[in-house]
Amino acid sequence: MKNLTLFISIVFATAISFTGFGSDSLTNNELVEPQVIEEYVPSSEILHNIFAKEKEGSADISWLIDYEAMPKLKEAGYTVVLKWNTDIGAKRHKGGYANSDWTSVHDIPLDATHYKLQGLKGGEKHVYKIGIEKGDVQVFSDKKKFKTERAWGIFRILVLIGALGMFIYGMKVMSEGLQQAAGSRLRKMLASITSNRFKGVLTGFGITSIVQSSSVTTVMTVSFVNAGLLTLMQSAGVMMGANIGTTITAWLINLFGFKVSMSSYALVIIAIGAPFLFFGKSKMKAWAGAIIGFALLFMGLGELKGAVPGLDASSPLVQFFADYNTGSFASILMFVGLGTIVTVVIQSSSAAMALTMTLVAAGVIPFEVAAAMVLGENIGTTITAELASLIGNVHAKRSARIHSMFNIIGVVWAILLMPFLIDGIVWIMDVMGAGNPIPEYAADGSIIKKDSYNTGIAIFHTTFNLLNVLLLIGFVPQLVRLAERTVKSKGEEDEEFHLEFISAGMMSTPDLSISEAKKEIEKFGSITQRMNGFVSSLLVEKETKKIGKLIKKVKKYEEITDRIELEVADYLAKVSQGEMSTDTSIRIRGMLSMIGDLERIGDIYYQVSKTIESKHEKKIWFSPEHRQKLVNLANLVDEAFDIMMENLSENYSNVTIQKAIEKEKEINKLRNQIRKQHLEDIGSGKYDTVTATFYSNIFHSLEKVGDHIINVTEGLTGDIE
Repeated sequence: MKNLTLFISIVFATAISFTGFGSDSLTNNELVEPQVIEEYVPSSEILHNIFAKEKEGSADISWLIDYEAMPKLKEAGYTVVLKWNTDIGAKRHKGGYANSDWTSVHDIPLDATHYKLQGLKGGEKHVYKIGIEKGDVQVFSDKKKFKTERAWGIFRILVLIGALGMFIYGMKVMSEGLQQAAGSRLRKMLASITSNRFKGVLTGFGITSIVQSSSVTTVMTVSFVNAGLLTLMQSAGVMMGANIGTTITAWLINLFGFKVSMSSYALVIIAIGAPFLFFGKSKMKAWAGAIIGFALLFMGLGELKGAVPGLDASSPLVQFFADYNTGSFASILMFVGLGTIVTVVIQSSSAAMALTMTLVAAGVIPFEVAAAMVLGENIGTTITAELASLIGNVHAKRSARIHSMFNIIGVVWAILLMPFLIDGIVWIMDVMGAGNPIPEYAADGSIIKKDSYNTGIAIFHTTFNLLNVLLLIGFVPQLVRLAERTVKSKGEEDEEFHLEFISAGMMSTPDLSISEAKKEIEKFGSITQRMNGFVSSLLVEKETKKIGKLIKKVKKYEEITDRIELEVADYLAKVSQGEMSTDTSIRIRGMLSMIGDLERIGDIYYQVSKTIESKHEKKIWFSPEHRQKLVNLANLVDEAFDIMMENLSENYSNVTIQKAIEKEKEINKLRNQIRKQHLEDIGSGKYDTVTATFYSNIFHSLEKVGDHIINVTEGLTGDIE
């Protein structure tokens, strides 16, 4: 019987040594006295929940010992032993992983739950196993692996930049998708702000909340001001609302980016959005872009979070911020400047906010530093609107300047009151039961309660922008005057681009409303006449730089004509909805025809400018004779414009069409002469077919402008088909 018992014990021990007890259970690799384990360990799982938390150059190994086995193991005098090696080093000894191949850590207390391995090489794979031992008796868990984080170098920096790039790209794709899906509605919403600045704030907030980009809203606002569709007063309200709307990003990051791993569901979100790419409708594709962009945004945020190292209070980087975070005015200014530079470089306040909150979450920067950087990001975001205004008129530049002054003034008072703001945020969070945003350090130097001060950053960002709007919304007229003083007009013609007659809404009667619309159309006509002047200059200009500037002007004016047509047409459509006389109805129909012709004139001049640009790039030159004929034709067209403008300024009863008809006949006559000579020159071989094509396109286009000019006068008289 004793022999049978001994045989069963040997078989049982052998089985244990080969099979183990699962991935987290203890196996007997080097068992000397199995009866000792049997006597003191009633449970089959002695060690469980074994895992490693990797860091740069270190790893924190954790485990748990079965609580029922603990007393008996202590009584027997067992301790914990940890063995580790590099993965490569372990593979060199495949035959059993001899003890000599492992670095052993003995005499770890049995009630310990973790051990930190230090001095490891970054970015290297390691193997380890946890066991218990008493003398020569050692029983180990299955072999496990971990990989230490890479040390900070070019690779980690590139990973960080790449993660930030994914976040920015996701934000861009989402924003563009939303704009395309609801673009016309967004533009109408923005353009409809005609009554007061408070509606402007709500509109700016709404659009920015939807597209998740204050830059989109501010650039759109600047472009509308450039076209004369918004006044400076109206644009100020929209800009303020955009600043409040951009705070939504911080809340999304705080609520989803850190507390919930949205990156885990990113592929699921992409799977939902991807099928829309295969729909024929452009709007469905736009929604696909918005959904996929949303997923990429959070994938980038997840990678960004992983790329930033988890640092403790003793790390050099944390110490750098701690040393300069003195609470002094100079240190606040330094971190405000840092936030400004970061935002200017990456051209996205949302991305800068994501980076700031990621650094806070990792314990790299304290709350006070992050708050100062947030203020700097509010200054840095103004650069986008300033850049957009560079190619605009004086009104666009003033609109961008209002945005910059609004943010800078806000940051100035916030810096002066920074201690009080911080205390206020602490009080608000205490009342909310959201914790303390000021970093707290554990005994080992690690930062605790990270979630609380991420929430603090979101509250700080929102509170600052709300207070800034409340403080400055009453001073919009003063901001407008200050912008007008700081951005001086150079007497450029773009001063007249502003739509001033119909911007205040409809008049009390349809007759008065169309009278105001007629004034706006008169200004519209002057804009198209200026385009003729630009094209005339292009016909004789030889310097590449000057040609480029003229072409840009033509393009800008063409965009303006598109927007003016849209705005005036929308206004006339609203007027026509009320009760009106037959004569008023005819006037409105004529006006709709006129703005259509004026817009098409803008299109023609833009095509002519592109033709001249292509001719210059291909180094195709007209002879002085041919060039002069084109100039003469352009001069006749300009005379036709003069007649058109004279008629537009007259009362309807005083408008005569005879002069316009005679000038149109002159244009046609000169066009016919040019065409006849053109065909003769081709036949005689004076120029090649390519040059002939460019020449023909230009003089035919100028003649078409003359046709549209006479159509405008016919619209005034009501003589339209």
